[in-house]
Parts: sequence; structure tokens; C-alpha cells
Amino acid sequence: MSKINLLFIITKLELGGAQKQLLSLIRNIDKDRYNVFLVSAARGLLLDDVLSIPGIRVKTFWALERPINPLKDILALILIYHFIKRNKIDVVHTHSSKAGIVGRWAARLAGVDKIIHTVHGWSFNDYQNRLISSFFICLENLTSKITDNLIVVSDYDMQKGLRHHIAGEAKYRIVRYGIDFEESKKIDESGSINIRAQLGLFEKNPLITMVSCLKPQKAPLDYVEAARLVLKSYPLVRFILVGDGLLRGRVERLIERYRLEDKITLLGWRRDIFQIINNTDIFVLTSLWEGLPIAVLEAMACARPVVVTNSGAISDIIKDGINGLLASPGDVRGIANRIMKFLGNEELKLKLGKAASQSIDSNFAIKTVLSQTEGLYRRSINNRESLNVN
Repeated sequence: MSKINLLFIITKLELGGAQKQLLSLIRNIDKDRYNVFLVSAARGLLLDDVLSIPGIRVKTFWALERPINPLKDILALILIYHFIKRNKIDVVHTHSSKAGIVGRWAARLAGVDKIIHTVHGWSFNDYQNRLISSFFICLENLTSKITDNLIVVSDYDMQKGLRHHIAGEAKYRIVRYGIDFEESKKIDESGSINIRAQLGLFEKNPLITMVSCLKPQKAPLDYVEAARLVLKSYPLVRFILVGDGLLRGRVERLIERYRLEDKITLLGWRRDIFQIINNTDIFVLTSLWEGLPIAVLEAMACARPVVVTNSGAISDIIKDGINGLLASPGDVRGIANRIMKFLGNEELKLKLGKAASQSIDSNFAIKTVLSQTEGLYRRSINNRESLNVN
């Protein structure tokens, strides 16, 4: 059987859940069965990582960017269309909202046999202006009509799509995020990247961590506000925030305003996430809305107790008081109280951390995710070959 030309499209190769999952797919997919192509924006922190993967052909387009720009968006569509035609692409699999719209329409116009999109959280949310939200819902609805399968990472996202009449249930497939379980269990014994040592912490200093892009969706300012409240009762606690983004300046100014420079450390983007998590006492995420945040899954896989806002699909995974603690989005005092609940109860912390790790089962294994995703490709390939024979 001839190899299948498979094209992945993603808006930007930054350090996010969608990008990490895509890299996992690209690294592990059977290169003897597929010719793998990738289209993305011209810049991205993970671009060099992708270029280092053997057997993948990468094309970047300067016109493909996250903000809406009608002229650039149309140009990106044309460029992707010609790339698809030139390389005789059989299957297009898009990731992220902008690439999902532009890429799927380019694929449809180019006559691609199979079009698949993974929803890493919908492009619309309750915090948007109603007109903007309605526009994105209409756009998703229209684009779903030219999509063969919509992969969602949670039942919550599927139900949200169905409520807004974005395709019928038959088009949806739930494929969880894949976690590298072997990597999650590694702890650097040499201490060369032991985050506690880097920060000069003692055993008596509990370490609390949040990993996220510093953007409004993730509400990093709420993390700083919650930290301030916790520190009033637990002054030995130290907080770190892993990530970067457009709100970094505001986060830094708020830390300075509260004079917490020696209590809260911004680490920027890091590659050693599992090492950091394994040196962490409590993991926190303060998002206003979410798909299914992979950083939380990674913390759970490491048996860390988690405090997370009930901001979407996370309620599919975390049951309050059973394998984690949930707070309402934007409820800074509620977030702080739940952190302090763990700080004041070592038994609860260990119990919920263990329950969290047991919640992340084989459905979250990279091998399972790859098998389920390739299954969609194979079915399209088989259907195409049946049509050719007939």
C-alpha cells in the first residue's frame, strides 16, 4: 500500500497543550505508513523541536497568525491550498481555532479526502462579547459541515459543541490527551534541575506551582492575589509561575505592589515541567475557561494534589474532594482557602494526590491516543481505497 500524505496544521508552535499533543503525535506516528507534513506560523518556541524530528516536512507561513486579520487569513488560506495541491495531501488534521478554520477550508477547496479537526477548547466562551461569541459559533458550525471528524478531549467539549449545534454526535470522537507516564516518574537525582535547589528552598518551605501561558484566559493575576492571601497565614510558602505571555508585565507589577518578590517567582517558559511538578507540593490553575488543561493532567500523573477552577472540561476529570479541589473561576478567596486546606492537612494532601494519579489511566497514555487517532486516518484510507476499487 502506498504511503499516505498526512498534513497537520496548527497556528503557532508555542508551549501549550495543543502543541505538546501535536508533537507527541508527530514523533510517534508510523513514518513507514505516512508521509508527514506540518504547516504552522513562522515563529514559535517549539519550531526547532519540530524541525529536529526525522521524517517530517515543515512549512511555515508568515500570514498564518492567531489574531483575526481578513487579508492575512485569506492569504494563509491560499498558501495552504497550494501547499496541499502541490504535495497531494490525502488527510488534513488541524489543531487550534484559527488553523482549524483556515486549514479546513483550504483542505476542502483543494479536494482533500479526509478532514479532521481537534478541538483544544472551543473558540467561543462566556467571557466574550455576545456578538463575537455568536460569530465564532456560526463559523464553527459552518466549518463543521466540511469536517469528517471532530476530535474532542472531553465529554464536556462534545456536549458544548452539540448544545450549539456544531455538527451531529456521529462526527465527534473523544480522544484524551496523552501523558508520558515514564517521563512523569523521573526525578533528577543529581539535583541539576531541582527547582527547590534553584530557588534556595528548605524542606520547611512548601512549594506551590502554576503552569500556564500568562494570558487573560488563565487569570494569572488571580494566582498572585490568592498567593497574597495564603501568605498571610502561611508565610513560609513559596509560589512559582511557569510560563510567559502578554500579561507578564501586569503580573510583575502586582507582585511588586504587594512586595512579594521574594515569595513569588516567575520562571518563564520551561522544558523541565515534570521535574518542576515532582518538586512541587501543590499544583494550582486559576483559569476562567478551559478545554482540558494538560498541565493539570501532568500534575495528577505525578500524584500532586491539585487546586483548579471549575472552568470547563476539568470537571470531567476532577471530582471535588475526591481527587482534587475545585474553586469557582474568579473566586480568589476560594482558591486561597483550598490551597490552605491542603497546607493544613498533610493526610488530605497525600490522599487526594494519590487519587489524582489513579484517575489518569491508560486512556491518557500516548500509545492509546495515537492508536485512536490513527484509527480515524485508517478508516478514511480504507474508504478511499474501496471507492477506487469500485
